[in-house]
Amino acid sequence: MAKKNSRNNDLLYNSKATASPQIYSLLINLVNQDKEALAKAVIKVDYLLEYASRCIKQKDFEEANEGLSKAKSRIDMLKNEDVDTEYLEYLYVGIAKKTTI
Repeated sequence: MAKKNSRNNDLLYNSKATASPQIYSLLINLVNQDKEALAKAVIKVDYLLEYASRCIKQKDFEEANEGLSKAKSRIDMLKNEDVDTEYLEYLYVGIAKKTTI
């Protein structure tokens, strides 16, 4: 079976423009392993982290903490499914540090 890429998979096509190269690489690996549900979870975590970062820029720390807690629970779920979450954790830690400033 041919590998899936942005030309033959809607999930990858829609996320190629918005996802960072590291996230997109993770998505490709998951989709090619027929774990599309986990790929969608990665997209949700990426969105929650972006949302928390935007909340911090607008000084809405309560909303940022809520987004970070949801992202952390989903990252833990992905870890339990043996997904490489190293980059997501790196983003999480960096954004979480900003809430304590």
